[in-house]
Amino acid sequence: MTKAILINGGNSVSSRLTGVEQYIANNLTAKGIEVETIQVHQLPAEDLITANYKSEAIAAEIVKVGAADIVVFLTPIYKGSYTGILKTFIDLLPQKGLEGKQVFPVAIGGSIAHLLALEYSLKPVLSILGATNIDCPIYIVDSQVARIEGGFTLDETATARIDNVFSTVSGVKVGV
Repeated sequence: MTKAILINGGNSVSSRLTGVEQYIANNLTAKGIEVETIQVHQLPAEDLITANYKSEAIAAEIVKVGAADIVVFLTPIYKGSYTGILKTFIDLLPQKGLEGKQVFPVAIGGSIAHLLALEYSLKPVLSILGATNIDCPIYIVDSQVARIEGGFTLDETATARIDNVFSTVSGVKVGV
């Protein structure tokens, strides 16, 4: 079975980014893909900040990334770039830890002005980690995600963008 890992680099599970994460998880699950999420902010902060490769908690999450066929990096955009929270986790990934994986950068920001942040800040870092199959980045403006009782809802523009990018993903491994 195809496995996906969603790496949420936000600072709260109640943020709109979680609504995007949940929509993507549901999209992948509907395709028969096994999905798991890493909430980076919930990992031991000291281990992240000090790049403690010996941390059992961190090592367990790195193993999950290694076992995944699909890796989705989710981040809010602050000051024109992805979060330091996400960066602390990315720094712990092995040098070629994304090699052979389908990688999806996804961001949410306050305005369309930061649309290119994924292109100039996150994609180059992911390619250094061996990602050669980086799919079209998805940028969503936070006004496209609304909080509703019990969760979130995304507007049609946001869901269409996500659906379009993930349309080629299937739960069937190539060559299996």
